Amino acid sequence: MSTQINSAATGVAESPYAWARLWTALLAGAIGSVGMWSVVVILPAVQKDFGVLRADATLPYTLTMLGFGVGGITMGKLADRYGIVLPMLIGTVSLSAGYLLSGISPTLFLFALTHILIGIGASVTFAPMMADLSHWFTKRRGIAVAVAASGNYVAGAIWPPIVQYSTATWGWRPTQLWIGVFVLFAILPLILVFRRRIALSEVVAANAAAAGARNALGVSSNALMIILSVAAICCCVAMAMPQVHIVAYCGDLGYGAARGAEMLSLMLAFGIISRVASGFVADKIGGVGTLLVGAFLQGVALFLYLFFDGLTSLYAISILFGLFQGGIVPMYAVIVREYFPPQEAGVRVGVVIFASILGMAFGGWVSGAIFDYTGSYHAAFANGLVWNLLNVAIVSWLLLASRSKKQGTSTQAPAAA
Repeated sequence: MSTQINSAATGVAESPYAWARLWTALLAGAIGSVGMWSVVVILPAVQKDFGVLRADATLPYTLTMLGFGVGGITMGKLADRYGIVLPMLIGTVSLSAGYLLSGISPTLFLFALTHILIGIGASVTFAPMMADLSHWFTKRRGIAVAVAASGNYVAGAIWPPIVQYSTATWGWRPTQLWIGVFVLFAILPLILVFRRRIALSEVVAANAAAAGARNALGVSSNALMIILSVAAICCCVAMAMPQVHIVAYCGDLGYGAARGAEMLSLMLAFGIISRVASGFVADKIGGVGTLLVGAFLQGVALFLYLFFDGLTSLYAISILFGLFQGGIVPMYAVIVREYFPPQEAGVRVGVVIFASILGMAFGGWVSGAIFDYTGSYHAAFANGLVWNLLNVAIVSWLLLASRSKKQGTSTQAPAAA
């Protein structure tokens, strides 16, 4: 019902401008999300330069994820109140400043701190952008959210080889500096496209969405947010192992960091296919069902990593991993828009994405710590698989609870009649 009210109130759902806004968001995400992936590629060089352990070298990534998560909530709140333009301006400046400062940082600690700014800047093109685009689409909301989220993976497909080449040729410090300049001048012109704001129906839509959440799952809004957040943490602890450590893993196996960067690029390129496809599926079966499919398949790929470490095998499994897990995170945003009022979308999506980022941050760190303790990544892959199984259990319960509630409602309706 809230979707119908929102559409009727605005009259712009699926309009040509909405699609133009979506493709611009995809481009902005492809540029701004460099902040999510560059630190993964330069990890071996940073570790060598500062002379630290693998777990210590992942601290910048952890703080990037922290900034990304906090930025998603705060910028989402700003977007709910003022529109997406102000958060994009703040985020672009933060992203550029973070890269410029990181390139001149004399210690690992200061280098890691600059990645909080990088994470905040990159966050604007993800959770707040997904929430913003969800207002401009109704029938194809799942596809719109998935495409908006795909900017993150387009960046992951494009940037790692570029950053790897630049790092090998000129060093990681010059690489950080030129990225800082580039993102500033590339994103600022795109912000002009987002100046138009959409009017949201407040009281009626909020009541309808809140009632829908209670009727669909039989739990309160706060309880649902907690459940979704725990599920997001679990899935992303598992997801972090290949994404954060595949470059270092290939280096340890003797294949070289360049092969690992190629695998990461392939992983995220095929993740784009998964993300867009998940949007189509979500528009048919809903966000919860689509999330369960992705979580189960991600577990299958993690299981394969335990038994195969040949170069060809790793390329193949990385492609499968990308195909299987790409649509997972956007589904949390779709679920939020299915069960919560539209004027809370920025904050609610930001919270659940923050939870997923906590999972990525912890997963990246704990995988490095397990490697330092055991001397290999085998136990780290097993750890990721355990967390993934927990996520599958939670999402399965959500799906069963939803179906049970719907069946109960349909049974009561004829009796009441």
